Amino acid sequence: MAKRDYYETLGVTRGASPEEIKKGYRAKAKELHPDRNTEDPQAEAKFKEVNEAYEVLKDEQKKAAYDRFGHAAFDGGMGGGGRPGNAGFRPNGDFASAFSDVFDDLFGDIMGARGAQGRARAAARGNDLRYNLRISLEEAYAGLQKTIQVPTAVTCGVCKGSGAEGGSEPQTCPTCSGIGKVRAQQGFFTVERTCPTCNGLGQTIKNPCKNCHGAGRVEKEKTLSVNIPAGVETGTRIRLAGEGEAGMRGGPTGDLYIFVEVREHSIFVRDGADLHCRVPVSMVIAALGGDIEVPTIDGGRARVKIPEGSQTGRQMRLRSKGMPVLRSKDVGDMFIELVVETPVNLTARQKELLRELDKLSEQKNNPQSAGFFSTVKSFWDSMKG
Repeated sequence: MAKRDYYETLGVTRGASPEEIKKGYRAKAKELHPDRNTEDPQAEAKFKEVNEAYEVLKDEQKKAAYDRFGHAAFDGGMGGGGRPGNAGFRPNGDFASAFSDVFDDLFGDIMGARGAQGRARAAARGNDLRYNLRISLEEAYAGLQKTIQVPTAVTCGVCKGSGAEGGSEPQTCPTCSGIGKVRAQQGFFTVERTCPTCNGLGQTIKNPCKNCHGAGRVEKEKTLSVNIPAGVETGTRIRLAGEGEAGMRGGPTGDLYIFVEVREHSIFVRDGADLHCRVPVSMVIAALGGDIEVPTIDGGRARVKIPEGSQTGRQMRLRSKGMPVLRSKDVGDMFIELVVETPVNLTARQKELLRELDKLSEQKNNPQSAGFFSTVKSFWDSMKG
């Protein structure tokens, strides 16, 4: 199969300047690179063809030979004569050389960003920290100021975070030139690895600080005062900027995140901003009605009127007696759920009175029971039929 014209391969015209040839090669190399064309089985062959064309046209002697003899200048088609100005040249054999010429253009943005990141490794940001804080429902209702002890890493006071002894300064790593990464050519590709000399920090210290051993920070327990706002729930996260670990060798400090857990309450059950409370009432109060007192989350009392004939499960709402909504002026409600208590441990006289009450009772006194057993009777009758 006849080879394509090298100028056509690079998308330039004959007589193009070296700058135009290089520009054309960069554009084609980016377009046809195998990593960007993983679904094209011919991608690698096309990419090699582009590199072959550039390897010839970027060299003045090779280009002159090609302009005069075409592909025959390099395939022995000149009557058995040698390859002018290029003994032993094989266009396909110097792929790595051609590729490395445009490597920075292909991946310059990526490697540039990594290089800047590597240079910043010498002053790497400290880790963020997490602190789990358990509080009561009453504390979540009112909010509180809490003092906590946090084990962390703080800037070394001896070297001021530099990691170097006696006021000396860290030196730029001679192996990676401060980037923190080194490159190695492997066939067609350039592989980037963490610098083995500085372990990716980009700097080396000849005289490390004896207090922090060159890290620029030391372990210490920090005492902090945390403001817990009213209305927090389990899972609420509070960020304290700059209260995490100190960065390596003077790097910026990380953040501290307070994760709040609200303990279960013995009386109230929380549902968002609302509170629920199950209140037992006597059979007499449930039947005749009356007033009862119930507790509220703020430590106070609320008087609730029980309607006559109340049943278990009946709910009553106390508006604005629930939990405050976090960072809002809104307040939830409190719901009272009645539980009618059947009397136990009755005396003989109490049992006698209850039997007398039962004799005097009519269907209208127990409508739910009357309705239920009427439905049951109809069910049994239908089964017999």
